[in-house]
Amino acid sequence: MPTSSDSSEGVRRPSPTSTGSAAKHSSGDEEPTLAGVKDGRRWWKFRMRTYDDNGQQDWWFAGTAIPLLAATLGPLANVLSIAALVSSWRECLVDPTVNNPALGYDPLVNPALCPYDGVSTLLPDLGGQPFDDPRWCYWLNVVSLILGFVGNLFLLLNFTNRIRYIIALPMTIGLWYLATGILIVITSCMNNYVAPIRPYQTYTQGFWYGVIASILYLVCSMLLMVNMLGYFLGHYPQHFALTDHQRTLILQTMLFFIWLAGGGAVFSRVEQLYGTTPWSFTDGLYFCDVTILTVGFGDLYPTHSIGRGLVFPYSVGGIIMLGLMISSLTKFAKELGSDNVVKKHIEKSRTRTIGRTVTNSMELRRRVEEHRPLEGARPTISGPFDGVASTRVVTIEEPAQSQWLRRVPTNAMASIRRVGSFATSQASRGPRIARPKVILLREEKDRFNAMRRIQRGTAKFKRWYALTLSVIAFGVLWCVGAVVFWRAEQRSQEMTYFQALYFCYVSLLTIGYGDLAPKSNAGRPFFVVWSLIAVPTMTILISDMGDTVISNFKQGTFKLADFTVLPRAGIWREGLEKMPWLLNWLQKKNQARAMQKRLEQGFPVGPEEEDDMPIRSPTIEALADEVSDTKQNVQDLARKLALSIRRTANDLKQERPKRYSYAEWVEFTRLIRFTSKNLGEKIVDDDEEGLIEWDWIGENSPMVAAQSESEFVLDRLCESMARYIRWQEMVDKTVDQGKAAHLELDEKIGADLKMASEKEAQLASALVRDEAKLLEELEALQKQNEELRAQLEAQHSAQPSQQRDAGSRAMTETPPDD
Repeated sequence: MPTSSDSSEGVRRPSPTSTGSAAKHSSGDEEPTLAGVKDGRRWWKFRMRTYDDNGQQDWWFAGTAIPLLAATLGPLANVLSIAALVSSWRECLVDPTVNNPALGYDPLVNPALCPYDGVSTLLPDLGGQPFDDPRWCYWLNVVSLILGFVGNLFLLLNFTNRIRYIIALPMTIGLWYLATGILIVITSCMNNYVAPIRPYQTYTQGFWYGVIASILYLVCSMLLMVNMLGYFLGHYPQHFALTDHQRTLILQTMLFFIWLAGGGAVFSRVEQLYGTTPWSFTDGLYFCDVTILTVGFGDLYPTHSIGRGLVFPYSVGGIIMLGLMISSLTKFAKELGSDNVVKKHIEKSRTRTIGRTVTNSMELRRRVEEHRPLEGARPTISGPFDGVASTRVVTIEEPAQSQWLRRVPTNAMASIRRVGSFATSQASRGPRIARPKVILLREEKDRFNAMRRIQRGTAKFKRWYALTLSVIAFGVLWCVGAVVFWRAEQRSQEMTYFQALYFCYVSLLTIGYGDLAPKSNAGRPFFVVWSLIAVPTMTILISDMGDTVISNFKQGTFKLADFTVLPRAGIWREGLEKMPWLLNWLQKKNQARAMQKRLEQGFPVGPEEEDDMPIRSPTIEALADEVSDTKQNVQDLARKLALSIRRTANDLKQERPKRYSYAEWVEFTRLIRFTSKNLGEKIVDDDEEGLIEWDWIGENSPMVAAQSESEFVLDRLCESMARYIRWQEMVDKTVDQGKAAHLELDEKIGADLKMASEKEAQLASALVRDEAKLLEELEALQKQNEELRAQLEAQHSAQPSQQRDAGSRAMTETPPDD
């Protein structure tokens, strides 16, 4: 709990641009509170985010569903406003064909005067004679329609990012509020000052269209105010986060209502000019509604060939547009359910499961003491929090949690944080004994089986949750609609509530017998709006039933056919494999019978190989032995990787998504991980070989991914193959670089040898030149010596003999050269 000093530090909120999903907690037992505010105070503080803020968003209904509802109901309100504008709001029910001069009746009686004798039978609501409204009512109605159209235009420009959110949305809300206020004012003034005189005057369909339009404008404005409140509180940035499907839904809705209103105008004009009974715009609008929805009561139908010819293209185009709109609505509903409700259900299930991993402090202490991490060893690759070797605080939060609104953690999540802190403090107390692979794989398989149970429960919840909502919506529309029709049609055709239920049912199923149809001025406008909501809801209900009730019925039919009229090979064996005890009993029975038969025939009794024994999943011990095998080299694993890619690609072609066993996941994980690092190094520790790199119950579990298991595995295997190819390319590049280096070295050595040989040749030639020079010098010296000898001999010949003898002795002692 926060201390008194903590409570005075003010408000702590994360950065608007932060995308992290884990909240940072201080040490101790302090827990976060709503919106980062102590004790949950000041939750209303405005924090308007910028347009390019890509942080976490919540209030998914206000941020996504409300804009789409407003974009759907806004054009409908515009169409109803047109019907209210072009129709008079009051009518006279006195039959103009009655001619009683004594009372002043005339066939051309003015409907505004509407003289009534109190005795004559009055016309039904749909056969009355309308008369003009006051001018102020008409022009105020025009202003209301213009405001509604402009407000819808601002909303459309807001969706297309033509005008900023902070400008367009307040304009839409303000304009629709003004349109609502004007319609409320003129309907109230009409009812108070110029109300029809009962019972021979009444309101027309135009009046009730105006009432319904004012209600729709008011509802849309209030919904958009909720959306703006979420923006002011910082739950999402200042733009609508809509997908392409949702933007397409907005466009389809607008085109559909344009088609509906345009068809009403065309058919009413055709019947006024060429038909036997003139139609008003409201009659044409009602006719187009029952035509596009394929209800076809038969109370209104074209009476001229031109109108009947126009039915061909109009009905086809309207039905196609309606089908596209319903398809987009169905996708939108499934997206909202999958992205928000189902994920929240998964997070709650995961939180409960993780909360049961450590139930008390004694168990936690025992597990931590048993599994202390080795000094210098890497942490467990497996992602789950394991009070065993994890040295970090694990935080799991719900996806709907925003950066401004942090939920108070549950007891399970608080215990996880305490466990993480305790494990962190215990991590450095000393080395632990490495756990055998059998224990590690058994713990991983337990988490795998736990997540598989969560996955099955989530799939079941997803199907039946959508069906439940559709059934509730169908029931509300059926019963509440019946109440409205019962009250609206009670005076016109004395309809009971049971008849109203019957009428709504045949209308929802688009049967339209025609024995009952709306015949009051209030009933027809309500039917137009109610049918446009109820019939798509019925279609969504049938779609949800196709995933649950109809799917189960279909599977049951196929199974019955497999056993009866269309027997399938191996069906009985598959049924027996689901009951191992019965299969073992039958096999033992067959073996005993065969043994007895062999004994009777004289054959020896001995063990016999069973070729048709069922293939059983490997045990944990077998998996541990398999992952301990270090004899497989990289090439063997690469070959298995290619085969696994082909296998998972074939699994994608199956009609039902493939779900792999734990043994298959272990093999896939080995193939994924062996390329995760440099293949020349030891990739993982021996104790972690074959384990999973993600937490089966964590946020990154393959079982909670948007992809199917086959798609997930195929993507990871392809990534592993890409890493292996890159590594192989790196090896080839290294080899090529080595070869190039060798070639370069050889070329360098050759060049050096050539240079050395050239230098040697140069030295040899220099030596030859020097030797020749020395020889020349020696010859010159010898020649000089000979000349000296000749000179000396000449001198000696001229000197006396004694001197000649002395000179001879000197020459004998002196060498001829140096």
